[in-house]
Amino acid sequence: MNTFAARDSQTNLLEVTVSELSGSIKRTVETAFDHVRVRGEISGYRGQHSSGHAYFCLKDDRARIDAVIWKGTFPRLRFKPEEGMEVIATGKVTTFPGSSKYQIVIENMEPAGAGALMALLEERRRRLAEEGLFDQARKRPLPFMPQVIGVVTSPTGAVIRDILHRITDRFPVHVVVWPVKVQGEGSGDEVAAAIRGFNEMPTEGPVKRPDVLIVARGGGSLEDLWGFNDEAVVRAAAESRIPLISAVGHETDWTLIDHAADMRAPTPTGAAEMAVPVKAELDAQVASLSARLRGCASRHMDHRRQSVRALVRALPSLDQLLALPRRRFDEAAAGLGRGLERTTVVKRRSLDQATAGLRLEILANRVSERRRFIGEQVLRKERCLERHMLKEHSRVAKAATALGALPARLAGQLQRERQHLTALMRQADTAVSYALTRNRGLVTGQDRVLQSLSYKNVLKRGYAVVRDPENRPLTRASDVSVGQFLEIEFADERINTIACGDSPPASPPGPETARKKPTARAAPSGEPPKQGSLF
Repeated sequence: MNTFAARDSQTNLLEVTVSELSGSIKRTVETAFDHVRVRGEISGYRGQHSSGHAYFCLKDDRARIDAVIWKGTFPRLRFKPEEGMEVIATGKVTTFPGSSKYQIVIENMEPAGAGALMALLEERRRRLAEEGLFDQARKRPLPFMPQVIGVVTSPTGAVIRDILHRITDRFPVHVVVWPVKVQGEGSGDEVAAAIRGFNEMPTEGPVKRPDVLIVARGGGSLEDLWGFNDEAVVRAAAESRIPLISAVGHETDWTLIDHAADMRAPTPTGAAEMAVPVKAELDAQVASLSARLRGCASRHMDHRRQSVRALVRALPSLDQLLALPRRRFDEAAAGLGRGLERTTVVKRRSLDQATAGLRLEILANRVSERRRFIGEQVLRKERCLERHMLKEHSRVAKAATALGALPARLAGQLQRERQHLTALMRQADTAVSYALTRNRGLVTGQDRVLQSLSYKNVLKRGYAVVRDPENRPLTRASDVSVGQFLEIEFADERINTIACGDSPPASPPGPETARKKPTARAAPSGEPPKQGSLF
């Protein structure tokens, strides 16, 4: 009896691998705890991992359990996990075979009671207030007469009908409704996306960007209004470039968006009244101001008319105004003739004095001198031009002589360059032939060394390589167990076999086995006998 048989007879337990045991434990735990509700305090929460999953712990005063929220479940949570928050988590318990640990996979999570909600709300209000999101200095005034009003609310509730009815009664303007969920899972994200969507609308387009926003919802419990306490909604309201009115709940209902909004209305109807004025009151005010303007204009014109009449009475007559200028004109006209005669006499005397020094002989001498000077200049320029032409003619002749000898010099230089290039080509051919011969010899030598070291040559001498199912070579008989699948490689091919006991089977080989068994050849003298059976 071999060793393996003796070992199996000592126990009836089935041997299993570590992976099989861990998988069995995992299935047992998931079957027994497939749906549990656990209450505990969140510990070690650091936000979402780079993969999108969230890992933390749930603990109480005596124990703790690892928890995980998968990436696909995290956006659907109504309440996001926070460090130190006491929650009630719903999910299933599973194990992690890689480290022999168990954990709860959370599918839903809610704060543990209304007191926890109020504590969470107060902590979030304090943190956002420290960031300055609730400061009065950053809030903007509402436009007096908006042309477009954006409303973020549910399209099926009574809130939108109350707002539209109040706006129609007071001052009909264009209203754009962005439909969202105002309660339940994902409502906060939809409201934040609606506020940011209104702010990203173009000023001039098919749908104009609103001049004021109204975020409205009817009354409800703290859990019903929790979506408007979401941090994303508060930040979207604080970042809004459009003035925003918060109208969530009734007069006694307060949410965090009320602190971040530019104006809070007690009810959705009150928000509509804040957004637009009363058209009838504006018409009456405009009519009153128009009447006052007309009265003021009439009284002002009467006052100006009286002032003009008083000034007219104080003005002198036309004859009095023109008497002095008319006298000065007459005196000037009377002295004009005498002044013209005196001026003519003075000018004639000046002309006689100027013409007394002019004679024909002086003018003729000056003309002769200028003509002689011009002639000398012309002769000088002609001599300079002749010398310049002679110099250029000599330079052109020298250049023509040099150009005549240039082709011969170029032909000789070209012949020398061609001979040098031919010599270089012969040297390159010789170097390439020598390099090819040397590299071919090196490759041939390396190939002979490789063939001499290959284990294939050893197999051709009658040896074989035994490998396990993982294709690892076996060098010792102790590495082989009974019933193990083996692969034996010969020089021509590989065969598969099963390891049996110490002695070969007693039954004679069948016809097929005898046909496949290769004929043994006599080993030549001087060579070692071939390797026999390993088993």
